[in-house]
Amino acid sequence: MRGKKIILGICGSIAAYKAALLTRLLVKAGAEVKVLMTPAAKEFITPLTLATLSKNPVLSEFVKDRTGQWNNHVALGLWADVMIIAPCSANTMASMVQGSCNNLLTAVYLSARCPVMLAPAMDLDMYTHPSTTRNLEVLKSYGHHIIDAEFGELASGLTGTGRMAEPEHILEYINNFFQHQNILEGKNVLVTAGPTQEAIDPVRFIGNHSSGKMGYAIAEKIAQLGAKVNLVSGPSHLKIHHPNVRLVKITSAQEMYDHSMEIFPDTEITVLAAAVADYKPKHRSDQKLKKEKASIDIELVKTQDIALSLGKIKKSGQFTVGFALETENEFKNALDKLKNKNFDMIVLNSLNDEGAGFGVDTNKITILDKHNNSQQFELKNKQEVADDIVNTILSKINA
Repeated sequence: MRGKKIILGICGSIAAYKAALLTRLLVKAGAEVKVLMTPAAKEFITPLTLATLSKNPVLSEFVKDRTGQWNNHVALGLWADVMIIAPCSANTMASMVQGSCNNLLTAVYLSARCPVMLAPAMDLDMYTHPSTTRNLEVLKSYGHHIIDAEFGELASGLTGTGRMAEPEHILEYINNFFQHQNILEGKNVLVTAGPTQEAIDPVRFIGNHSSGKMGYAIAEKIAQLGAKVNLVSGPSHLKIHHPNVRLVKITSAQEMYDHSMEIFPDTEITVLAAAVADYKPKHRSDQKLKKEKASIDIELVKTQDIALSLGKIKKSGQFTVGFALETENEFKNALDKLKNKNFDMIVLNSLNDEGAGFGVDTNKITILDKHNNSQQFELKNKQEVADDIVNTILSKINA
């Protein structure tokens, strides 16, 4: 952690007293720490204490006292290697979800380009309230790291989950994050995502309901680990934020095939998460087809099989991952696909599982590999599923 730049945000919570020890531990580990406090946080712990421990002025207001200068939230957001908010109150979480810029801490948060970590702290009924649960899920979908609250005695006198994670546990989490941050540095990765659209005429197409959320989440996660990622994506409203991701936008299966074949030879890891159309119209009309007949016949032909083609030219040292979305005979179909397309690993999900499939924020997967190992995961949001998939890839390439 030596030389890392860390913003520590502190909210109004009785757990704010733990921020003093966390600050001390971060500085002792070699990090440079700048502390931001909400106005409410100063009711629980003094800025003087934290300024002494961090060896930096504590910032709370937009305008510096008596000088007329302002604390530049944009510069602060660009300065940090990581921003951690501990304790993070229910009020601040709600502001983060809504994009409400009502104090310096939330202004810096909205300007931060670095990874963001949250350590929630509140009473157990607040922590389990549906609004808090929803806000946590939304923040996870932003790619933020949630350091779960711990079980124990609370300030209210109740006992349950809601205690901010102990400073030693938070330090361990941050240490692990930095240790794995550049584990894929120097690696080239190909990820495909989203649907393809096969034109019938200039207006209509054959496609599917894929949103691209799974592939985009995987690309972002891999980029966070230091790899250079080529993301070949069909039509999607999603955006990429990490500078290590090069987004290649395509429309048709043929375009995805061409770009994938070009990129693949120079990659160490390939994740084929796209929902590529299996068929396309044999003939595309140059003009919009008029609704003049009671029925219309469209002859379909197979599209190029990207996975099969890549599997045939795959070299030693290349690790490939496929996806299987099934509705019946799930395991057999996934294992057949794993073998036939020369994958090292395949991610199976079934439309029979509630909350899995296209167009939703969650997924439920089983990961199978070529050594007949399988691991089932519970229903999670797609950011967490991306973590599971990438962590499994790492465990297998490092085995």
